Amino acid sequence: MWLFKSSIGKKLIMSISGVFLILFLLFHMSMNVVAVFSEEAYNMVCSFLGVNWYALAATLVLAAGFVIHVLYSIMLTLQNRKARGKAYAVSVRPGHVEWSSQNMFVLGLIVVCFLVLHLSHFWYKMMFAELLGLHEVTLGTNIVSPHEGAAFIRYYFSNPLVVVLYLVWYGALWFHLTHGFWSAIQTIGWSNNVWMGRWRVISNVLATVICLCFAFVTLFFYLKSVC
Repeated sequence: MWLFKSSIGKKLIMSISGVFLILFLLFHMSMNVVAVFSEEAYNMVCSFLGVNWYALAATLVLAAGFVIHVLYSIMLTLQNRKARGKAYAVSVRPGHVEWSSQNMFVLGLIVVCFLVLHLSHFWYKMMFAELLGLHEVTLGTNIVSPHEGAAFIRYYFSNPLVVVLYLVWYGALWFHLTHGFWSAIQTIGWSNNVWMGRWRVISNVLATVICLCFAFVTLFFYLKSVC
């Protein structure tokens, strides 16, 4: 089937899964911002999104979308390397080609590596702990409920090294999104000569809002811990 065998089909699958992941980032960003204004409300959201059928279903769908996105990006990268041969290794970047465009795979790897760190900090001790039937988990020297999401944010974002690592992650994510979003829209076919420039602007705005909000939450809780 062309959708799975052709380059266009593979890129379409990667683009659709990428847009899906961006929608999740918007949700996750909005959820995190809640913690700045009310930790109690954030804990209520964490409790609502605890272990239940719809949360588990959403997690499985999200994981599937992420795996598909990563696998197809790897396949397309290897396919492009093979097709371009030695020309792929040329270090001079054409003036019309964005830096992020030529480094999407590397940026994606950085995002994936830091995602593992993020999951170990939060998902592993929250939803996964609930799946194991744990009602309490160790967080530093404290014992907290997996539903106390604000406690996890306060604990991890009080560590300056963790904060720096997360800020690096947001930077890589910004570059990945600024190119990835408009490129996905173009591949899906929701673009033309008039809208192409607009989608590029929307991509920059969207990526900036997402990453700045994540960074704001991170820095807010770090500054709160030292004040």
